[in-house]
Amino acid sequence: MPAKRIRPDGWPSPSGYEYGYMGKGALLVTAGQMGVTAEGELAAGDFPAQFEQSLRNVVDVVAAAGGQAEDIVRLVVYLTDMPTYRASRAELGEIWRRVIGQSYPAMTVVEVKSLVRPEALVELEATAVLDR
Repeated sequence: MPAKRIRPDGWPSPSGYEYGYMGKGALLVTAGQMGVTAEGELAAGDFPAQFEQSLRNVVDVVAAAGGQAEDIVRLVVYLTDMPTYRASRAELGEIWRRVIGQSYPAMTVVEVKSLVRPEALVELEATAVLDR
C-alpha cells in the first residue's frame, strides 16, 4: 500500500475505519457502485447482500486498475435506511472481512432519500492510491 494511515496523537483507535491516509501514487476514483451483478441485475436479497455486491464491485474496479483492496484509502457509503445499516453492522463486518480483509479506509456513511435505481439500497464510492 503506497499510502500511510494518519492517526492524530491522543485520539482513540478507530473501529472499522481510519481517520485519514496520505500517499503518493496514481489516484483512482471510482464511480458509485451499487449492488449490481456483471449481468446488470441487482443482487438478490436484502441490504447486506447489496452491500456485499457493491463492495465486490469496488474491489473489481480497483483490481482492473492494477490495485488491490488494501489500496482503497477512502470509502463513501450512500444508503437509503440508516436504521437498517445500524442493525446490520455485525453482518456487514463479516462481509467486509470476507471481501476486503483487515484493511480499513477513511470512511463516511450518508443516508440519502433514494438512489438512481429505485430498488437499490446502497451505493459505494471509493478512492484508492496505487503504487505506480
